[in-house]
Amino acid sequence: MASSMFVKITFLAMICLVLGTPLANAALSCGQIQLTVAPCIGYLRTPGPSVPAPCCNGIRSVYYQAKTTADRQGVCRCLKSTTLSLPGLNLPALAGAPAKCGVNVPYKVAPSIDCNTVRH
Repeated sequence: MASSMFVKITFLAMICLVLGTPLANAALSCGQIQLTVAPCIGYLRTPGPSVPAPCCNGIRSVYYQAKTTADRQGVCRCLKSTTLSLPGLNLPALAGAPAKCGVNVPYKVAPSIDCNTVRH
């Protein structure tokens, strides 16, 4: 189990390094977004009745830092690419996590989203 977690953290760190370039005019880089929501990975693989507080804190942090349409589209693109690169995520849990954390994301978080349609 410990080695499995190490592999996941190492994989996430590699993603952060590769995708960590700042988004144009964005409040957060993709690497920052990934690190902020990394506590959600365990929940998204094996969801429980409630989202863990560190995950909710990360979701809230990213949501409130993305102030403009460009910021929100950048967050969407980052989360979409990250979601596509992490196998075994529970997609209904992914879509429902923001609402369970009290965050009203104006779009469904899913790997199929067209991030160009995301507005502030």
